[in-house]
Amino acid sequence: MTSAVILLIAATIDYLIGDPWGWPHPVQVMGWIISRFTKLALTYCHDTLTQRIAGVAIGIILIIGSGIIGYFLILVTKLLHPLLGITLECLLLASCFAGRSLRDAAQTVLQALTTGNLSQARILLSNYVGRDTDKLTESEILRAILETVTENATDGVMAPLFYAIVGVFVPIVGPVPLALAYKASSTLDSMVGYREAPYTYLGWFSARVEDCLTWIPCRLTVLTLAFVSGKPLYVWQICRRDAIADPSPNSGWSECAYAAILGVQVGGTNWYRGIAKHKPLLGDAKNPITASSIHHALQLTRLCFLLWLGIACVAAMTITTSAQKLMPQL
Repeated sequence: MTSAVILLIAATIDYLIGDPWGWPHPVQVMGWIISRFTKLALTYCHDTLTQRIAGVAIGIILIIGSGIIGYFLILVTKLLHPLLGITLECLLLASCFAGRSLRDAAQTVLQALTTGNLSQARILLSNYVGRDTDKLTESEILRAILETVTENATDGVMAPLFYAIVGVFVPIVGPVPLALAYKASSTLDSMVGYREAPYTYLGWFSARVEDCLTWIPCRLTVLTLAFVSGKPLYVWQICRRDAIADPSPNSGWSECAYAAILGVQVGGTNWYRGIAKHKPLLGDAKNPITASSIHHALQLTRLCFLLWLGIACVAAMTITTSAQKLMPQL
């Protein structure tokens, strides 16, 4: 019962507050550790083998360590006072969800576009994407926003919720440690999980682990999106046709599912540090990408999140109630 309440409170905190600018955040700590370790590894590990070993070490230490530290922090605060422990649990779990942050980022860039300030929209967009933004047209900015929203819907919103729900049903663990462990994996991937130098060998392990951890929640997200769209077979067929061409085993599926539902096409040529990189086209260009398309995508993510949250809470409370009824009989 307590775990279900914590899930609900954490989701509410993320929806209403998100990650206020300047507040301490677990990802900041993770990022600091990754940055320092990366500098050391690149300084002292000069061959592919030692860099691979260093990559494995930081991956294991940060992912498992984040879960363990989160567990013991909650345990210690609960020993001090149960309410203090529950409060910490809610705050840590809310920090793992990026729903509000994703929504705010999209709306910030869209606001600049709405006022006709294209140069400001490009600058704002550069804070959220890795591609070059200084020459993007309005349609390309809209595509970049939609791709960011739909890719991060899985690894920033649904996957952390998935692991929090798994933790609810694992005895003793609770929702926070597994969600923090996944968040560590996602942060590692975003910082060092690149095929390009200097992270080619240092980041290979983090990239593979994040791919594996995201695989199941990504497919469940696609299935949920297909279900709520009212056209599950069509969405699945488009994903089977296009998503398999994407080099990422997850982001292509996530982006493609939204594209199929919205009737738009994402992918194409992006520029990174002046180098062109072509991504496969996902979906059919039945409609142009507009601000309404992006708002619709955000609403779909929210609906999926609430659906999973509701099912998990009902299941947790049902199991708890059934166990309490059985206890007197035993």
